[in-house]
Amino acid sequence: MTTRTIRDLSAADLVGKRALVRVDFNVPLDDTGAVGDDTRIMAAMPTINSLLDRGAKVVLLAHFGRPKGAPDAKYSLAPVAVRLKQLLPRPVHFLGETIGAAAVAATHALPSGAVLLLENTRFLAGEEKNDETLSRQLAELGDVYVNDAFGAAHRAHASTAGVTQYCRPAVAGLLMEKELAYLGGALAAPERPFVAILGGSKISGKIDVVEALLPKVDHLLIGGAMACTFFRAMGFETGNSLVEPDRLEMAKDLLARAGGKLVLPVDAVIAPSMDAGRSARVVGRASIPAGEAMFDIGPASVEQYRALIESARTVLWNGPMGVFEKPPFDVGTFAVARAMAVATDRGATTIIGGGDSAAAVAVAGLESNMSHVSTGGGASLEFLEGKELPGVAALDFR
Repeated sequence: MTTRTIRDLSAADLVGKRALVRVDFNVPLDDTGAVGDDTRIMAAMPTINSLLDRGAKVVLLAHFGRPKGAPDAKYSLAPVAVRLKQLLPRPVHFLGETIGAAAVAATHALPSGAVLLLENTRFLAGEEKNDETLSRQLAELGDVYVNDAFGAAHRAHASTAGVTQYCRPAVAGLLMEKELAYLGGALAAPERPFVAILGGSKISGKIDVVEALLPKVDHLLIGGAMACTFFRAMGFETGNSLVEPDRLEMAKDLLARAGGKLVLPVDAVIAPSMDAGRSARVVGRASIPAGEAMFDIGPASVEQYRALIESARTVLWNGPMGVFEKPPFDVGTFAVARAMAVATDRGATTIIGGGDSAAAVAVAGLESNMSHVSTGGGASLEFLEGKELPGVAALDFR
C-alpha cells in the first residue's frame, strides 16, 4: 500500500479547483530580514508548478518559527512571499491572515494558475493541538489537500493531519513522494553493501535509529560526541568529552549485540575546548586525557570510513562527525561528505537525512552530488526509527 500523490489526481480534481498545499517554508532569514536560504522553497517548486500547469489555484499553508500560537510580526511569512514572487514566474499573492471569511474569499477569487500564500499557521492557537474546529476552518480553504511538507510530517498538527478529515482527496506532493521513496527504499530494499553513518552529540537522541538500522545495514559508522559514550562503555578515558552516563549500559548492550557491524572511530581530534582549535591534536581513542575532549574523528578513522562509504551501494547519513562549524574540527564531517559524493559517482544511492548533515553538505557545495538530501531532520529520524508519520498516515492510500 502506497500513498496517493498529485500524479493520481484527475483533471476534474484540479482544473479551476483550489489545491490547498501544506509546504515547509520554515527557512532562515538573513540580517536584512530577507530569506537567507531558499532550499526548502525550491524543494516545493515541482509540486507547485505541476499543480499550476494542470489548471489549479494553489493555496499555500506553512509554519515559520515558534510564535507560540499567536501573531508575532517577526514570524510573518511576508519575507517568504517576497522570495516566492522572485522565484515563481506566476502571479503570487500574500494574505496576512490564515483562516476566516477574508481568507476563504481570497481563495475563491484566486485565478487558475495563480498562487496564494497565507500567513503562518502557528499564529493559530489550535494548530499544534490539532484542534478540530481549526482543522475544519483550514479545510474551507481548498477543494483538494496536498501535503508536501515532509519536514513537518512527524507532527500531528491541524494543517498536517486534522485538515485531511474534512478536505479530500488528500494526497502527497512530489517532494513528499521523493522523500518517502528514498528513505523507504533504503529501509525496505537497499542495494548492498548498505552503510549508515550516525553522528551528532547524543546517543539518546538516536538510539531508536540505531536499533532500527542495525538489523538492516552491513556497517553502521558512529561519529560525533555520541562515540564517546561508547568509548566510556568500553572502559576508555574520555576526559571532558560529552558522555551520557545513563546510557552506558545501553551502549554496552549495543556493542555486545552489534558484532562487527558497529564501527567506532579508532582515533580522535582533541583539544581543551572547542574554541581552542590551535591546540588540537590527534590521539588514539584509548588515549583521550583528562582535561581535554574529542571534537572530531581522527585521520585514521576518516580513512576507514572513507573506504567503507566509497565501496557501498547504499549510504545513509545523519549527524556530523564533529563540531563542523569550527575548524579544524570540520575535517571528518567534510571527508564523509566527499566520500559520499564519490560513492554517488560510482553508482551508489546516497541519502542525507536532513539536519546538520544537510547543512554540512550544503557548506561543502556537494548537494548536487548526492542522490537525495532530505528536507526534514526530525521527520527523517522518526521515519528511520520505523515510526508512523501523522502527516503521511492521514493521506489517501492506493
